[in-house]
Amino acid sequence: MVERQTEPAGQEYDATPFLPRRGGLPAYRRAAARCQGCPLFREASGTVFGAGDTSARIMIVGEQPGDQEDRAGEPFVGPAGRLLREALHEAGIVESQAYFTNAVKHFKFEVAGRGKRRIHKPPSLREMSACRPWLSAELRLVDPELVVALGATAGKALLGASFRVTKDRGALLPLPQDEHQPAGRAGGMVVATLHPSAVLRSDERETAYAGLVSDLRVAADALG
Repeated sequence: MVERQTEPAGQEYDATPFLPRRGGLPAYRRAAARCQGCPLFREASGTVFGAGDTSARIMIVGEQPGDQEDRAGEPFVGPAGRLLREALHEAGIVESQAYFTNAVKHFKFEVAGRGKRRIHKPPSLREMSACRPWLSAELRLVDPELVVALGATAGKALLGASFRVTKDRGALLPLPQDEHQPAGRAGGMVVATLHPSAVLRSDERETAYAGLVSDLRVAADALG
């Protein structure tokens, strides 16, 4: 049996009231821990904010925390994160010089089986939109030259609802701005690719992994 999280009809989702009025990333991290901008905070263990080099030239954006990330309170610490780090190394991107975060800061899941295993569930457009102010703040404060979008959710959060991984991956695209994110570095760019979890699920894992590395090399080459 699967227990499903549901969205109350008509309820407005927005993290904006929980953002601090001033301060750097530490202030935003503390404020995000108290975010109730959408119902996901009720079931997750806590907020998983971004981590890494706070003046990074490259920002890695995933979908949302997974089960292990939710328990640890850190992004990309599970199997997909380990595979991502291997791919970054192979592509020539130095992990310690990157900033890692997710489009949605709480783990969305459904509980299945007698063992109560928590199964990842994709966030909705309303949840993505609610969480966008946190991502915009990270983009503004880190001010990266280039962003890597991992998977459809991150791509839509950064590039809009028309984004498709199969169509837009591996291309160097301009980073749009929004009302939460005043223009930072001139010429900020995005490269989209598969999420590492999709590589792990693929029946042709070697091919999928090679594609991930190839897309990351586009990002590495853009940074020179």
